[in-house]
Amino acid sequence: MKAAVAHQFKAPLSIESLAQPEVKPGTILVKVAACGVCHTDLHACHGDWPVKPNLPLIPGHEGVGTIVAKGDDVNHLALGDKVGIPWLHSACGHCEHCLQGNENLCPNQQNSGYSVDGGYAEYCLANADYVVKIPNNLSFVDAAPLFCAGVTTYKALKVSEAKPGQWVAIVGAGGLGHLAIQYAKAMGLNVIAVDSGEHKLSLAKELGADYCIDYNEHNPAEQIQTKFGGVQAVVCTAASKAAFSGAYHSVKRGGKCILVGLPNDDMPIPIFDTVLKGISVIGSIVGTRQDLIECLDFAAAGKVKAIVQTQPLENINQVFEQMQHNEIQGRIVLTME
Repeated sequence: MKAAVAHQFKAPLSIESLAQPEVKPGTILVKVAACGVCHTDLHACHGDWPVKPNLPLIPGHEGVGTIVAKGDDVNHLALGDKVGIPWLHSACGHCEHCLQGNENLCPNQQNSGYSVDGGYAEYCLANADYVVKIPNNLSFVDAAPLFCAGVTTYKALKVSEAKPGQWVAIVGAGGLGHLAIQYAKAMGLNVIAVDSGEHKLSLAKELGADYCIDYNEHNPAEQIQTKFGGVQAVVCTAASKAAFSGAYHSVKRGGKCILVGLPNDDMPIPIFDTVLKGISVIGSIVGTRQDLIECLDFAAAGKVKAIVQTQPLENINQVFEQMQHNEIQGRIVLTME
């Protein structure tokens, strides 16, 4: 099979011909039709994070395709089923987090395209218990970005506990943020989008944002506090100190600041204001299988649609270069055929 392989951190991926994986008990083999490209894939291939993946590695955690083989003990899935292979490759199933329905916090989890080979390949071996079926009316290309970007932003909004009619701010209207805006509107929330440039903010408006702020022209926190008295929740998808600071200071008393973006810098939190105003600062990491099912249902109902550009697998190094230079609008999905 054809696959894109990382052999060395910060080096280009190589397109290689590898042996097709063989199914084992509890696994399925997916013929990959498409795989979304996430910034996490770039971090993995650059070794940016404290826990680094073992190389060589096939990246990719937004792989979608058709089941072509399965272990004899797999009974809840059938050959030909359309499924997606998410970031959460597997969890232990018996720790306190798994037992409480928070499998995405399992300390013994395995992650697709990071600790196990992922979807930048024509075939991918997956844990049968952790793949999620794709609704019939969703194409592979449309579904792929939802298996990370979609579920991540949807989960962040769920964690915010904001109620229909309340105001939320989405900081960053890019690959994650453009989906967050749509999920927030589908959940009945009023949305303030924060980013820069007419193109991004016009897009945010088209996607349903009720109010847009260009951070190059205005102080977002000041505008939000002055015009709206603060927001009930803010989801920060951007990865910078300035974005985090603006997000934090946009929250009203008793509100929540939800962190999704992963910057390399430490982010100072004003302890006095946090305590005095009862502000919650919450980290939100992807989602559970149930979260995935729910976020896919929104898309199947026509309420959410990722803005997607497709590229062949062979172009992955050019895609990574575009990503490093912030040249991607929406999400890029690699196609295998």
